[in-house]
Amino acid sequence: MGFADQRFNVNLSILFTELPLLERPAAAAAAGFTAVELWWPWVDAPTPAQSELDALRTAITEAGVQLTGLNFYAGQLPGPDRGALSIPGEESEKFRANIDVAADFAQSLGCKALNALYGNRVDGVDEATQDALALENLVLAARAADRVGAVLLIEALNAPESPKCPIVSAPKAIEIVDKVNAATGLGNAKFLMDLYHLSMNGEDLPQVISAYADRTAHVQIADNPGRGAPGTGSLPLEELLDQLKKAGYEGYVGLEYKPGDRPSAEAFDWLPREHRAA
Repeated sequence: MGFADQRFNVNLSILFTELPLLERPAAAAAAGFTAVELWWPWVDAPTPAQSELDALRTAITEAGVQLTGLNFYAGQLPGPDRGALSIPGEESEKFRANIDVAADFAQSLGCKALNALYGNRVDGVDEATQDALALENLVLAARAADRVGAVLLIEALNAPESPKCPIVSAPKAIEIVDKVNAATGLGNAKFLMDLYHLSMNGEDLPQVISAYADRTAHVQIADNPGRGAPGTGSLPLEELLDQLKKAGYEGYVGLEYKPGDRPSAEAFDWLPREHRAA
């Protein structure tokens, strides 16, 4: 088993970023991958011009890769923001404006997973007020995802790097998943298990897998420390992915790591080329 038995996709918002956005799908294909994922690519535009959406769709289609995951608008990523949907005012409004745009774009490319990042706590705003707004927006997002045949992903980040984000543990993310599913009755809210973030939180990764593999619809990996490629840190990623597989997980494993001081195309030497196609 191990890495040879996984379906990998490349996150084009953290890898191949030395290239313009529209060149990244072809670069991933040239490296041997057939599946990609993206954070929302237009950090300042929740509703970009149709021409920009069309250009990215064409780049993905012509590269011959499958888009398997897409974030809703989440503010500045990478950067100071950790999502928008729990933040009152303009950011929440941007998230709502983005919901159908992102869902329709995903549907046009057969993408079945949409990730909704929660957002930071805001000084001077009652936490319960933020959480109520977040649930309202997550319900809207879950309904939009359901409309296009997709799941809504809820991701736990890590407290050291995201100290103002309240979703910084697997149990907390699962709590939000349950609240959304209870509110919609759709059952399409699922856990995004990012092994890097959970390890940064000091969580027991084998225990998390045992507890939540059946609630998980997407997995992301990077090694720790450093958020680099597998083998650059100390996480037993092959063993953890084996455990996930044995627990019944059959989804994609997103490569969401930093390439380091080398071109992204050189950051996959840990994975033989014959195992890169999903």
